[in-house]
Formats: sequence, structure tokens, C-alpha cells
Amino acid sequence: MRVRDELRMNVNQQPHMASPYGQPQPGYQGYPQPGYGGGHVPSGYPAQYAPYNGPGSAYQQGPPQGYSPYASFPTKTLATNLVSDLSSSSPLDLGMRGPPTSGAPPVSGAQNYSQFGQGETQNGPPPMGAPPQRLPVSQPYTPAVVNLSGPQPPYDQQFGAPPVSMQQMTNQMASMQVGSTAPSPAGPGYAPPSVSQAPISSAYTPAAPPTFSLASTAPTQPPPTEAMAQAPPRSYYGAPPPAQQPFPNAAQPFSSTGPTQPQAPPPVSQQSFSQVPPVSQPPFSTALPPGPTQSYGGPLPPTQPSFPRPPLPTSQLSNFPGGPPPTSTPSQLPGGMQPQPPVSQPSPYHSGPPPNTTGFPPQVGAPPRPPLAGMQGPPPMASQGPPMAQANHVPPSQPGMPPSPINAALSGPPPQPGMQGYPPQQNGAFGQVRGPQPGYAGPYSGQPNYGAPPAAPAPAPAAPKRLDPDSIPSPIQVIEDDKANKGSEPFTTGVRGQAPPLVTTKFQARDQGNASPRYIRCTAYNMPCNADMAKQSQVPLAAVIKPLATLPPDESPPYLVDHGETGPIRCNRCKAYMCPYMQFIEGGRRFQCGFCSCVTEVPPHYFQHLDHTGKRVDCYDRPELSMGSYEFVATVDYCKNNKIPQPPAFIFLIDVSYNAVKNGMVGIVCQELKTLLDYLPRQNPDVESNIRVGFVTYNKVLHFYNVKASLAQPQMMVVSDVADMFVPLLDGFLVNVSESRMVIESLLDQIPEMFADTRETETVFGPVIQAGLEALKAADCAGKLFVFHSSLPIAEAPGKLKNREDKKLVGTDKEKSLFQPQVSFYNTLAKDCVVQGCCVDLFIFPNQYVDVATLGVVPTSTGGSIYKYTYFQASTDQERFLNDLRRDVQKQVGFDAVMRVRTSTGIRATDFFGSFYMSNTTDVELAGLDCDKTVTVEFRHDDKLSEETGALMQCAVLYTSCNGQRRLRIHNMAVNCCSQLADLYRNCETDTIINFFVKYAYRSILSSPTKNVRDSLVNQCAQILACYRKNCASPSSAGQLILPECMKLLPVYLNCVLKSDVLQPGADVSLDDRAYLRQLVSAMDVAESHVFFYPRLLPLQQLDVESMSLPVAVRDSEERLSRGGVYLLENGLNIFLWVGVNAQQELLQNIFGTTAFSQIDPGMTSLPALDNPFSKRLREIIESVRAQRSRYMKLMVVKQEDKLELIFKHFLVEDKSNNGGASYVDFLCHMHKEIRQLLS
Repeated sequence: MRVRDELRMNVNQQPHMASPYGQPQPGYQGYPQPGYGGGHVPSGYPAQYAPYNGPGSAYQQGPPQGYSPYASFPTKTLATNLVSDLSSSSPLDLGMRGPPTSGAPPVSGAQNYSQFGQGETQNGPPPMGAPPQRLPVSQPYTPAVVNLSGPQPPYDQQFGAPPVSMQQMTNQMASMQVGSTAPSPAGPGYAPPSVSQAPISSAYTPAAPPTFSLASTAPTQPPPTEAMAQAPPRSYYGAPPPAQQPFPNAAQPFSSTGPTQPQAPPPVSQQSFSQVPPVSQPPFSTALPPGPTQSYGGPLPPTQPSFPRPPLPTSQLSNFPGGPPPTSTPSQLPGGMQPQPPVSQPSPYHSGPPPNTTGFPPQVGAPPRPPLAGMQGPPPMASQGPPMAQANHVPPSQPGMPPSPINAALSGPPPQPGMQGYPPQQNGAFGQVRGPQPGYAGPYSGQPNYGAPPAAPAPAPAAPKRLDPDSIPSPIQVIEDDKANKGSEPFTTGVRGQAPPLVTTKFQARDQGNASPRYIRCTAYNMPCNADMAKQSQVPLAAVIKPLATLPPDESPPYLVDHGETGPIRCNRCKAYMCPYMQFIEGGRRFQCGFCSCVTEVPPHYFQHLDHTGKRVDCYDRPELSMGSYEFVATVDYCKNNKIPQPPAFIFLIDVSYNAVKNGMVGIVCQELKTLLDYLPRQNPDVESNIRVGFVTYNKVLHFYNVKASLAQPQMMVVSDVADMFVPLLDGFLVNVSESRMVIESLLDQIPEMFADTRETETVFGPVIQAGLEALKAADCAGKLFVFHSSLPIAEAPGKLKNREDKKLVGTDKEKSLFQPQVSFYNTLAKDCVVQGCCVDLFIFPNQYVDVATLGVVPTSTGGSIYKYTYFQASTDQERFLNDLRRDVQKQVGFDAVMRVRTSTGIRATDFFGSFYMSNTTDVELAGLDCDKTVTVEFRHDDKLSEETGALMQCAVLYTSCNGQRRLRIHNMAVNCCSQLADLYRNCETDTIINFFVKYAYRSILSSPTKNVRDSLVNQCAQILACYRKNCASPSSAGQLILPECMKLLPVYLNCVLKSDVLQPGADVSLDDRAYLRQLVSAMDVAESHVFFYPRLLPLQQLDVESMSLPVAVRDSEERLSRGGVYLLENGLNIFLWVGVNAQQELLQNIFGTTAFSQIDPGMTSLPALDNPFSKRLREIIESVRAQRSRYMKLMVVKQEDKLELIFKHFLVEDKSNNGGASYVDFLCHMHKEIRQLLS
């Protein structure tokens, strides 16, 4: 059986009820906000429905037709069942109650289960007729209201219908369990349910029908009370009612679906459900972590109680390998409906700890429900999420529940903090699988009546259900599982083809022959043996290389090897450098190259004898024979013009036009440089830097300054002939800081005064770079220009630009012209800069359009950086600008760099992405290469590879260090080769694949319309997944979406890329911002691109001030935000502190020094330094998060329901975006449709 290789989801192809993207309709209980999910499906369901209502009796069963209109792709509402094909590739039927086929099985018409007349939850749209209204969010719904037999008010059910029987659920769960690791404590991204929910344990547990029997039928209707008890009314975002203590995650509403929708617990055996899995069959046990499983992610539907679920067969339970019996499961089951699972059986929802209360996250506004009569259990307090254990715990005494199950469930991993309310997701599984609904025809072959009440006639087709967000793969769960599995042990690089920990996992790397993942990450660590296989899979074969990456303090930098005048030992034919892949033969006198197999003589001075294994006896004494990364001292032969290079120079070019002086930029730069010049980069921290510095100011003309140490005052020389730029002085322009300190400080004091009253508004830009380039040429050295610029260069001069901003071109075939440079002047200038080793870093301070697409050509071609401060204001932006400037000046950088990637026979590097220039097809040339820059390399086959030897790559970078020494840095990487597609799909890294796709797409928009670029990304992703489904997955219904385990997050991350501002801009995104982001992302490493496209969202109300660990992140969806919580969101460029309108007074006092929400100043950019442990810990966290990123992130405080919240919501990437981007749920359904089309 497969070992956690994939996830399967059953996707029903019915349209979702509500638009997945839209905001909840007002009537929708879970979302107070209008428009969230409210759109209706094209099929015409009323918008009010939450995206997925449980079935009301009223619902018509027929599947609605049509896709949701959203986004460019229709969203099919597929109820997907995701299954991780882990140990057994069992498909998760996500929402399907019916047979796995895409159509929903007919529901039995007569029965009323639960509030929904049919035994199912309504997933589909309510009948066209009058849809039941959702209760307003805030209003609690009292159990009395629910009429079990009749159609219920449509509370959204968060979860699909609960599995019919506990057992079923369990089974489903079992099969779902996908993750191999235990879920993270926090639970995948779920917020704990809010307190408001009825106490979990009490509600559910007791609810379990007294009979535990496996009988497939459960009582159809649970006692009304129970049902009610279960779900608390939903309020805002699922946050706990204000009174409650917010859980960190409480905020999150239950599933993304809608806060209220109950979801069915995933059937345990989710697998395909076609048959109830026999007990013996392991669910994905291997795969799933014992902890919560993804599959069970959603809480139960609150109102669902009425659905009786038949209990799962016991045996199934037992086979539930990993999960503890669900204690909470019972609670999850709605009301008394479900029988409690036998002890042994894991809870359907989570394999892990049971979800908090009923399994649905409590609704924020909802008051806790009174316990229903039927419920036993602890008092509502359970609802307080925190004590998860309790919540999950079903009291043994509950009637109807076998005591043991409860315990068993408990035995599972402890509840995770973040999970409360959401059932934890399993890795592989996607969220909970819903059990078949009672009304459905038996979905799985083995269990014909599984979900259905035994007798029910079933004629009506089941209503389609909207996918439960908790039932689909959670990035948070995958991240937490990887931390648990790979964060504790050092990662040793000696094993060929071993995938490293994710970029989100903190780990220590030990170099044992392959480069650390901090230097090189590959999209696949098992390359296809031939081009046909690579073409069939469509998985990109690429490496993201960060040659000068900074290492953490507990890892040693590469060793420096000096072979003297002879220089490094190389292969005679391919010129690869000596490395661990060279095989010594003939007693050590010759070596055979691992790249081209050529045999080369070993120079006499390098000779060494071999031991009995054929290795040199000095192998472990020489870094180049035993390490993956090391440096060689280059000889004069590796220097330009065969001359040892001069130490580099830094030239500061400051715009002194009216705008730059008025906004304070000139004064700030001059003041900062006085101290910053003491921190220029140096090889040895104890020795003074030998980098020389020079200064230029400019507007329409250029002013050069002589700051020679012998002068009493600096001298200014003006060059007004900008058409023919030259440097008016040689001696005294570039100086040593320590020698000329007095003159430099005098100059920096005088510049702001000299130009304080300037009226010159026009600027030049091309001549400014030419001036710096000419100065470096005159000094015969490489260096870096720091240009501080404020406006579009419209003055008459080379490189003059005009304003070409035209929003009408956006979305047309001419849009690509807006990303291309206006004039060719800058391309030629960039080439000249690269030849000289002149790197340009540009700091721009625009108040209007400045044509970043054109101004950025030189920085991005020379290995430089662009920093943009739109509408710069000294009071709020100074801190960010100065921190960026300090880091940019101080960071380690190499000059005049050339990089070449060599590969073993069979593959070759064919394409390169990043900030550099290429004058031929093999050499990447960078005037400057700093520790943040990456070069992404794509490989293609030119012959067959062998599984025995694998594939090798060697990245060699020749550069001048900051003290003028010429060096070679070598990084080696060996990966496996495979002849089976399944092996390829088992060893890929999704984060790196996305990094490659982004760079490929962002380059493509220079030549293709953005719509074509988006379509090609979707198509390639669909081909990757369809190839897996066709060639690697066990046969299953077409209604199931099956994802490889290591790529189950490919759809969610790809969707984030598709709706990014560059590819799908909102009306408020400027062309400059898009050009800036396009250039920025092109040189990002994998860690930066990951957090940029899927921001980190931390629930601060769960922060433990005693612990050094951060609270577990929650998923990026508004449903996960609790009105009673405070959240920190960071994406590498911004940090937001979102404050819920009902945040606890104590929390506000600790953070802001005020207990009143209304008194928080949304304009603050730093938190007050208060004398309490929470404030200190929070400020430490913000500083540590900033330290991890290459750019300083300005803090923005966002109050819920404030105007700034729209900006914040733009980063909640699992939701539908204002610019038309699809929600995660909808995109997953769209991908499923694309895959099915390819397969058919």
C-alpha cells in the first residue's frame, strides 16, 4: 500500500451554494459581513445561503447546474473529498454523501433528519423556493427553534453532514488520516471554536445516541435539544462570544465555509467510502498523524444534530490506526444523532484531539447555547475553548457512549491550542470528510445504507454541498507536521535525494557532501530518468540557488581552501571543480570526473594515497573532498585583465530636488550616513573596512564633491552638461572614511542647508548612473551605487522618460508593454555597469508615477535591489527606510561576479531567473551579488540519466570579496533519478515549485497577456496532478480529487500566485507597485516567496509569555479571525496587527495601554513599551520576525471594521479577493474540473 503519498477528495460537481468567493451574506449566520460568500451560485441559489448549507428538507436535491461565476474560472461546486493517498490511497470523500461519483446520490426523500428534513446536511443550495434564512449571526439560536423533523433554518453547516454514524465517521477519518505526523498543536489552521459554543463535551458527547450500535442507522432524529445544543449560533467570524475568552484560533470560524455550517465529520474511511472499510484496513494510518486529521477538520454542524449517523462499524474504528478514539467525536456528532463510536474508533473528525465543542467553532457572537436537554456533559464552560481536553473529552458517563471510546479519543494527541473548534486536519486528508448523509444513497459500496436511515426511500437527488474548508489541505497543518517531524534533528546532507525540511521549519543543517538547503533547494529530489517522463509529469526541474546565503550562528560558513599559485584542481574537459563526486583511480594518480566522466591527472602536489575503499586518506581533511559547499582562493588567472582587483567603492547619489528636500529624505540620509559609514562591510570584523566612498547630489544637474582629507572644507563641482557625462575630479572623490571623516561630516551637514530652499522640481536619472559608472572606471574598481531618487526623470537628458501610466491597458494585450522599459537606453547602460562591476541599489520616494519598470532595469540587471517608499513621510516611514539602508550598506556582498552551473551528463541548465545579466547562454553575470539574492535555474534533459549514478549539479561563483580578494564559491548537489513517476511525486518540494512558477510567470508577462500567463499556470498545475492521478493513484471515482502527499498544497499556493497583484491587480494597485513587486519577487528565495504569497497569521490571544515559542499560526481566512482576538500578520514586506472589536480589555491594556477599543490609534507604527510581560514578549516577537526578513516591515495597526481593514483582508489569501481572485475552496474545485477534463 502507498505510504502517505496522496490525498483524495471527493468532489461533487455540484455548484456550491454560495459563491465561494463572496462574502457572507447578511443572512448568513456565520459571516456578519456582507458579501462574503454570499454571491450565489450561478445556478441561482439565493445569495443568502452560506456557502454550504446543510440540506434543508426544502432543499431540492438535484444538483444545481452551473459553476460559480467567480473568478475567471467557474467554480464548480464540487464537494471535494480529498484523500491523502497515504498508506492506502484512500480517497477522502469530502462532501460527498453519495457514491463517490460526482453526482450526489439520491437522498431519501422521506426522512427528516435533523433540522434538515433530509437526513443530510444541506450542502447544496436551498431549494430555489424560499430559502430558509440564516439566523443573523449574532443571534443565538435556541434549540427550541429547531424543528428536527422539518426543514431547519439554514444554519450554515459548517461541516458536511455529519457522518451518518460515528463509526462511519471514524472510518472516514481513519482513511483520511493522511498526515504522517501528528498534527500540530495548534491544529492546522483552525481556530479553536469560540467559546460561545455549547460546551463541547457536553453537547456532543452526551449527544451520542444511546445506542452505539454499528447499525447503519442512527436514530434519525436526535432529540431536538441535543441538536440544538450543538451548535452555537454563529456570530461574526467564529470568534467566541465576546465574553468568552478568545482562543487564539477562536477567531477562526469553523471551516472556511461558513461559520455556521456544520460539517459532516469526515467519514473515517474516507477512502472511498465505497465500502465501509473493514476494521482491519488501516486508514491512512501511516500517513495520518494521530493527531487531528485534516480530514476531519471541520467542526460538526451545529444544527445538524438531527442527522442521525449510523454508527460506524466498530471494526472500522479499530482500524483507525492512528487516531485515538474520538472523544470529541461524539460531541461532534450532532445531537444524539450519532452513535458514539466505539472506544477504539477514532473520532471521525479528528484523529487527533477532538475538536472543542461541538466541533464547530463557536460562533463569535453566539451566546453559548444552553445545554440541551439531551446533552450530557460538562456545562457550557467547555465552550471556553482553552481547555481543549475537556472539550473534546466526552464524559464517560454520557449515556449512550461507551466510556472507552471517549477515553480513547482522549488518548489522542492533546488538543492543539489552535485547533479548538476545528478538528485538526490530518496531513493528507483534507479536512473532514463528511459522512454519507443519511439521505444519500449509500455512498460507498460496502455500506449501502451507510448514511441513510435504513428505511428511507431515497428518491431525491442530494443537494450539492459546498466544500468544507476544514476538509481540504491546510498549509498550517503541513507546516506544523514538518516542524514536529524534522525540526528536532539536524538535517545531514549526505544522503542523496533526501528532501530537506520545509523553509518554515527551524533546523540545523550539517554539510556531509551536498550543499545545505540554505544554499540550494530543488523542485524535485528525484529527477525523471528521461525527457519523456519529465514531459509527461510536467513537474518543473529546477534549483533555487542562493550562493552567499547567511547561515544561522550554529552552522559554520564554508571553509576557504587555498591551493597557492596553481589554483583549484579541475576536470580537464568540463572544467568542473574538485568535489566529493570525483572518483580517484590508479592508486590516486588520476581522477574521473563525476560530471563528464573524463579522466584527469592529479598534480603531484595534490597526490595522496587511497584507502581500502578507494577514498583518499586525506578525504576528511580537505573540504573539497568531503563537503557540499566551500570556497577556493582564486589566482590571478581568474581576475579581470589578469590583475588583482582594487578594493570596491560605494558612491552615494542623492536627489536634492524640491520633492526630496520637502519630504525630509535628504536630511535623513545625510544624518544617517555620518554614523553608517563606520559599518561598511568588511571580511574581518576587527579590521577597518577598505571600501572607499564618494558623494554626488543632483537635480537637473550633478554636483560632485571633493572630500580629500587635506581639505578644510569639501569642494563642490557642478556638471551641467548631462548629455555627455564625465567625472570632474579624480583625486579626492573616492576616499577612505577614517582619513577624511572630518571633511565628510562637514559635507553631510551642509547638503541639507544648501538645498533647503530649492525650487527645482525636475530631475535626471540616466546621467546619475553614468556618473557613478565613470567614477568607478576612473578608479579601476568595482563597487555599488546607492541612488536616492524621488520623481519621474523628465528633465532633458539621456534616459528622459514620460508618464505612460494608462490603466485602460490593464487586462488587454498591450498590458505587457507597461512592464517593459520605455526606452532602450537603460538596457545598454545596465550592460556597461555589469562589465565594470558597478551594482546599483535604488531607493525611490515617489508621490506619483515614476515608471519603476524602466528605472528598475539597471538595478535588476546588475544584481542590485529596489526599495520603494510611496508617499514617504519622515514621521512614519523613517524607521523603515533607515533600517533598510543600514542593512543594505552593511550586508555581505560580492562584486564582479560570474556564476556557472555545471551538470552531469543527461541534463543541462537551460534557463535562468533572477536579477542579473547574461551575455551568453551559460554565464550568469552579476555586478553585485549579496546574501539575499537568488538565481533560479531550470534543467532539461539532453540524454538519459541512470538511477545508479543520479544527477549532479555544481554551482561555481567567481566574485571579488569586500576586501578585494578574488574567490570561488562552490556548491554541489546530487539528487536521485527515477524511472517510476510515483518516485518523482514522492520527493518534490511544493514551496520550491511555486517559487519557480512565480518567477516563470512574472517573466512571461513581459511578452504575454496576464490572462494567458494565469491560464498556462493553471494548466500546468492540472497536468501535474492529472498525471499523478492517472499513473500513480489507485483507481477511484472521478468525483474524487487525489493529490500527491507532497503536493497537496500546490493548489492553495498556486491560487495565491494567480491572484497576486502582478497577475490579477485590483483597481487600486498602481502600475509602479506591480512593476516593483515583479522585480522584487524575481530574486526572492523560497522562504521569502512562501511567506509573501501565504502570509503568516499568528493569534496573539494564545501567546504564552512564559514560552519562547510562538503561538501556532492560523489559516489566512477571515473565517479564522475571532472578534475577541488580536492577530499578527506578516508577509515579508508588511506587518499588520489586527484587533477584533470585542478583544478582551486585559489584552488591549497589555498591548496598547488602554482598555477601550475606540482609543487605539490606528496610525501608530510602533507599539508602546509597556512594563508588562505580554507587551515585552510581543515586541520581541515583532523584532524577531523582522530580523528574519530581508526588508524591514513597517507595523500597521488595523482595527476591525476600520477602513484599513480592506488592506489587511487583501492578505487573507484563502478568501475570495476583491480583484476577482478565487477562494481556495473554489479554486480547488476548479482544479478538480480541469484535472477531470484532462483525464477524460
